Amino acid sequence: MNLIRRGESPLAAYRPGTVEDQFGRMVESLFQSFFAPLSQGRVLDPNLALPRLDVSETEQAFEVQAELPGVKKEDIKVAIDGARVTIEGECQQGNEQRQGEQVVYSERSTRRYQRSFTLPSEVDDASAAARLENGILMLTLPKKQGNAARRLTIQ
Repeated sequence: MNLIRRGESPLAAYRPGTVEDQFGRMVESLFQSFFAPLSQGRVLDPNLALPRLDVSETEQAFEVQAELPGVKKEDIKVAIDGARVTIEGECQQGNEQRQGEQVVYSERSTRRYQRSFTLPSEVDDASAAARLENGILMLTLPKKQGNAARRLTIQ
């Protein structure tokens, strides 16, 4: 395993020139502190994971496959708002070992999944369908019809 240590923010290397006024330094500091967790490889919530997605498009619909290992179908929420899709899920696992009536070992873990993305066109949420098989959430998101351009006649 190779470790790479980075001394400065990647934004500092990009800076085209020195910022000499107070406002410029304030804005630069704001951006560096905002993007610092991302540039150092840290995630804000260690129990939050981004599910991997496969998105394909046909003439009528978008087909989405999201990896949600260990999540039960009743713990998944899918929200559709126009062209924006949000997938959320939570997986709770427990491991308990007993000897008679005494608990010898107990461990619990929780993993949350959340992902939002925007599709190129709006989704007809009334006819959308979802199913879960072997930890893979499969969404069929039909495109909304009726958004075709209309030609005006000039009078």
